Amino acid sequence: MDMPMQSRRTLYPEIQPYQTGMLDVGDGHSLCWELSGNPDGKPVVFLHGGPGGGSSPDHRRQFNPDKYKILVFDQRGCGKSTPYASLDNNTTWDLVADIEKLRTEVANVEKWQVFGGSWGSTLALAYAETHPERVTELVLRGIFLFDQYEIDWMYTEGGASQVYPDKFDEFLAPIPEGERGDLVEAYRKRLTGDDKEEQLAAAKAWSKWEGDIVTLLPSPSTIEHFTAHDVAVAVARIENHYMANNGWFDEGQLLRDAGKLKGIPGVIVQGRHDTCTPPVAAWRLKQAWPEVELNIIPDGGHLFSEPGVLDGLVRATDRFAGV
Repeated sequence: MDMPMQSRRTLYPEIQPYQTGMLDVGDGHSLCWELSGNPDGKPVVFLHGGPGGGSSPDHRRQFNPDKYKILVFDQRGCGKSTPYASLDNNTTWDLVADIEKLRTEVANVEKWQVFGGSWGSTLALAYAETHPERVTELVLRGIFLFDQYEIDWMYTEGGASQVYPDKFDEFLAPIPEGERGDLVEAYRKRLTGDDKEEQLAAAKAWSKWEGDIVTLLPSPSTIEHFTAHDVAVAVARIENHYMANNGWFDEGQLLRDAGKLKGIPGVIVQGRHDTCTPPVAAWRLKQAWPEVELNIIPDGGHLFSEPGVLDGLVRATDRFAGV
């Protein structure tokens, strides 16, 4: 259903974490985490997009700081977590285990609300279907189910390229014509190769394609963010690693296991004009999980920062906090 226009809510004022640290999760990885808000409040974990995207200070601002105990962290290989851009032992199921370790050793809570957008929505669903007893609510934005259809939508000539043909040509440019049958694999070879100059050029092209399509109103600052050296390398290497391995999911797995979400309240906020994670995935999930409330934002795209999408997310977190 399309969410009706109302007076819009915005981000809560800036707050600072009251505790930060690094958590050793094994396999050579340590995660950078922070706790903010009310130490005695309703616990929530924020799962950022990517994979490889990292977290930002604005992520904690989608929650009422008087009501929520907010855990934000950088996933394996990105942000301030170490080692940087590492693909070793970096899979969906490693991340699901990391979330559980954060719950018990950092947040120290029995269960919590799980909030995730884009890839974060994928990870939130994987976690909730694995540990449904640990989830009080799900708040999701921009559903990506990691089906082959969605991977093809992003990286073939039959998907988002139909909306952004000029930008897709730029994405094709680093790959010789004879290697364009499987763009994910062609990029994988460059992103994991020994030629650091070629690797960085491929990383910037891969990440720029995403930066070009994530927002209705692209700006130079958006592209600068996605193509900055550290962001580009982490996003491109890790995201490509996940795409090349189908996210370590069986085809259709998240929909198949959606019955495990029964009894968990949820809200999906989905931009009508989201060309990165199209609304059809959210619609399919709604059919498999009837209890979830699906709010399609008529003037929304992909990013949480777009006014209509942000409004829907803050309304959801407020509702679950009793605001």
